[in-house]
Amino acid sequence: MAKGLCYKWRQTIGHFEDEPAPKGVQYDLWLGPAPQRPFNKNRFHYNWHWNWDYGNGDMGNQGVHEMDIARWGLGVTLPTKIWAVGGHVMFPDDQQTPNVLTAIYEFPNPNGGGDKKKILQFEVRHWISNSEDPLWMKESDTSGYMATSAGNTVGNLFFGSNGYMAKDVNQWRTFLGERRELGPKGEGLGNHYEVFINAIRDPNPETFNRSIEEGFYSCALVHLGNISYRLGRSLEFDPEAMSFPHDEEANRLLTRQYRPPFVVPEKV
Repeated sequence: MAKGLCYKWRQTIGHFEDEPAPKGVQYDLWLGPAPQRPFNKNRFHYNWHWNWDYGNGDMGNQGVHEMDIARWGLGVTLPTKIWAVGGHVMFPDDQQTPNVLTAIYEFPNPNGGGDKKKILQFEVRHWISNSEDPLWMKESDTSGYMATSAGNTVGNLFFGSNGYMAKDVNQWRTFLGERRELGPKGEGLGNHYEVFINAIRDPNPETFNRSIEEGFYSCALVHLGNISYRLGRSLEFDPEAMSFPHDEEANRLLTRQYRPPFVVPEKV
């Protein structure tokens, strides 16, 4: 099992009344395929993340990075089952997307034997109850699991038969056996800016051992989890057909109503 963590101290976005778009903003172009509606600060810079017309909540904002790593660690692409629950709690504001969310994905595991599966779990919290692992705790904090970090908890946990691994942006460490004895560990941070620039200069995906399909699979998990959350029920998914069998309500949420002229053409 791999787990993605996105525990971030996010304040309320409050409420703003609709108003004219700021001077210099090509608002029609900014909206693109999204529905036409008046300009609002809470549907514009950054806070667009928390509106379904434009964003996917923190699972699709911060979380897609951890989702990508969790999927990479498991060696999986698309799931066969999805279940997500959560809600928008605590703040009576304009946010539409959940600020508390747990999404669980089940993947086939042909080499696992018996009924074993691979599981990916993703969790969003915005007011944090604990840090999941000492990796995210202050060095001076010795109170144990229920300690609350002063910062955000963003990263991954991987669980296997010999122990587990905790990973944040630039370090990882393993804990082995029932006693959680410290195993292999490491650290290091690549130069993402350099990689980005080099990818523009040399767009051959083989140069960087990545492909657009890998980005699609990680983004697809975000959308599939949000569809389960918005429908309020678990879903079965067919990775080959890339659809929900016999579930037209869920299939309709795989796309959107595009506002002309920003329309994606149907496949010929």
